[in-house]
Amino acid sequence: MAEKREKSLKELLDSGILYLNGKGVRDAGTDAWLLMEEVFRISRSWYFAHSDTVAEAAKAEAYQALLARRGERIPLQHLTGNAWFYGLPFTVNEHVLIPRQDTETLVEQALRHVGPGMRVLDLCTGSGCILLSVLANCEGVSGVGVDLSEQALEVAKKNASDLKIEAEFCQSDLFDQVEGTFDLILSNPPYIRTDVIPTLMPEVRDHEPWMALDGKEDGLYFYRKILEQAAGFLVLGGWLCFEIGYDQGEDLRGLMEQHNMEEIEIIKDLAGLDRVAVGRRRPDRRP
Repeated sequence: MAEKREKSLKELLDSGILYLNGKGVRDAGTDAWLLMEEVFRISRSWYFAHSDTVAEAAKAEAYQALLARRGERIPLQHLTGNAWFYGLPFTVNEHVLIPRQDTETLVEQALRHVGPGMRVLDLCTGSGCILLSVLANCEGVSGVGVDLSEQALEVAKKNASDLKIEAEFCQSDLFDQVEGTFDLILSNPPYIRTDVIPTLMPEVRDHEPWMALDGKEDGLYFYRKILEQAAGFLVLGGWLCFEIGYDQGEDLRGLMEQHNMEEIEIIKDLAGLDRVAVGRRRPDRRP
């Protein structure tokens, strides 16, 4: 019987791309490369100069095992254990939403309205990526991250420790255990309609926490709850910034107007879709 021939890095990568394409994985080429980078600890420039290098057997086996799991539609970030967001590395797992580039729009808007001496509250903090990105980019700001999930808060605390960013974290159902007032309240709450979740990609539907996705019947449940209670925690003249779904801009504008917010803006992401709703609590009167 002929001996099994060891493969070069190029052969491994090419077969990995072919395999993931066959499994319906979007961006199969990118994912196959990132898994190779993870296992072999090589850069693209090194690979292009040495792609004919025979792969070490143990690493080739580990790479193929990861490809098989990715083929099962387990998210790439769950396989590598990390994701980059706003230029920072974050630990992620099945207990938190994977940070998306679209959400960086929320950080950008938050940074427009925050400054030294201010206090920031991040509701539904998950991995902590939004709060920690804001704190990393504005000195002299203090922040509190809130989540109902104890497991999510463990991830957020690890990220704060790894990034050496000071932040407080609190297990709470929205504002229930929150104390004090804030100059800026941020939230990327669950906003997908319950009946839409089964139609999502398997990576999201089957592997990300349902609790962080489900916005109830019309997707607006948590926005209403937050806006109903925000006046007790947001200073007069303070800002409230939400991530929203691509089709929720006008709904959020109406809800924020109902709760005496002013200077309301619906901000689009890089794809030109509604992504963030921003409003200011009227400084001249209480609702």
